Amino acid sequence: MRWARHPRTRFLLAFLGIVVAVATLVARLTRVSRGRRPTMINLASSSPSPPSPSSPPTASVQSISPTVPLAAASPTSTPTAGPARNQSPASDISGPVNLIVPVAGVRPDQLRDTFADARSEGRVHDAIDIPAAQGTAVLAAADGTIAKLFHSDRGGTTIYQLSTDSKFFYYYAHLDRYAEGLAEGQFVKQGTTIAYVGDTGNAGAGNYHLHFSIAQAADPKRYWEGVNINPYPLLRR
Repeated sequence: MRWARHPRTRFLLAFLGIVVAVATLVARLTRVSRGRRPTMINLASSSPSPPSPSSPPTASVQSISPTVPLAAASPTSTPTAGPARNQSPASDISGPVNLIVPVAGVRPDQLRDTFADARSEGRVHDAIDIPAAQGTAVLAAADGTIAKLFHSDRGGTTIYQLSTDSKFFYYYAHLDRYAEGLAEGQFVKQGTTIAYVGDTGNAGAGNYHLHFSIAQAADPKRYWEGVNINPYPLLRR
């Protein structure tokens, strides 16, 4: 049609098309805006909110064992004593009390401290020697049980006596003989005659004396083991 080719007509048609397009766009935007709610962005949402008073946070509980201080290290083994009980003295060991001199007629002030004296083969005496005439009565230094009657090359005729509290052994050596009826397992009171002074073992012929030592018992059943204690200050009390 000719009228459609006229410039005015073309302009008018173009304008109407633009109006229609704008109206259509506005209608679509209106529908979209009605179907949505504005979204609020909380900038602090990434940070933890403080707990409410009604619901305090639950804390994990860890059981902590108290630290126990280590005890001071103790020796792993007790020095072993043979029949002659030759052991180094232990200065930190307190010995038995109320002992008597185990040789009849000998006073405490007559004793000599021979505990640290040297002996053959590099040994230390670890005992005291109490000189007396042959056959002088040897007395029990304290109450206790006869643990062992023993004969050895060094000690000769010997006696091991266990204290009543089973903490100490009393050792009597170089004996001439035992008292009549003395037996292992027998309980003897302090002052009881248990033997007689002699020179048996390595004492030397005619060197009559009592070799007397005290040892802290490592085990009451093991009379040959223990840590020797100097009898001298104990008998001088």
